[in-house]
Amino acid sequence: MVIKLKEELIMNSFKTIDGRGASVHIAGGPCITIQYVTNIIIHGLNIHDCKQGGNTNVRDSPSHYGFRTISDGDGVSIFGGSHVWVDHCSLSNCNDGLIDAIHGSTAITISNNYLTHHDKVMLLGHSDTYTQDKNMQVTIAFNHFGEGLVQRMPRCRHGYFHVVNNDYTHWEMYAIGGSASPTINCQGNRFLAPNNDNSKEVTKHEDAPMSEWKNWNWRSEGDLMLNGAFFTPSGAGASSSYARASSLGARPSTLVSSLTMGAGALNCRKGSRC
Repeated sequence: MVIKLKEELIMNSFKTIDGRGASVHIAGGPCITIQYVTNIIIHGLNIHDCKQGGNTNVRDSPSHYGFRTISDGDGVSIFGGSHVWVDHCSLSNCNDGLIDAIHGSTAITISNNYLTHHDKVMLLGHSDTYTQDKNMQVTIAFNHFGEGLVQRMPRCRHGYFHVVNNDYTHWEMYAIGGSASPTINCQGNRFLAPNNDNSKEVTKHEDAPMSEWKNWNWRSEGDLMLNGAFFTPSGAGASSSYARASSLGARPSTLVSSLTMGAGALNCRKGSRC
């Protein structure tokens, strides 16, 4: 089925959207919004070609609707949300971000997704001045960042970000970037640099001089660097800050191909184990 929403699908707390057992595409209109709610699972969806919506009344429950301003056109927009799991989805070609988390969102896991054909892939943190995002904790694991991606895989601000056992097979500008002193714990990933000599660097320290970003805690541990890829670390390489939310242990980077082989929406059949 292809679902073309007229306006954003605004989720309530303690809800799951589960696409297993069917080929479900949310495409061609506004997509999913997780705003000021908690305990959400998005699983097994194809989310692509998302557009802006809003400037109209939008329903957010069976008993309430209200006026919404224009949305960004994200695939999955997390705004002040917590305990969110986006797993085994295929995302591409949206108006703004594929998955964006801002305004104090935290306790987010983005795993086993297949992301392709997009510019600004994933924004985690609203702005350099929005310090409430210091509490943000995000795990990005077992995803395949595939063809046609440009930047922000992810782009981080303020919080703590565990990037573990992902497969990066394409980027045009950079893979992982950030500003406002985020902690980035990068473990067991595979980075295949583009042939463009100007884009070999995995990292991008944004909006700050070296005298400032050299103190940001960014480390690469056990990552596989291919075709000239390189990671520029900074801060305290063994800082205790890296252990703050790293409950997921990294597997060796040589296993990334098998770990991400099933990334994206699964081809499941109703009645069989998926």
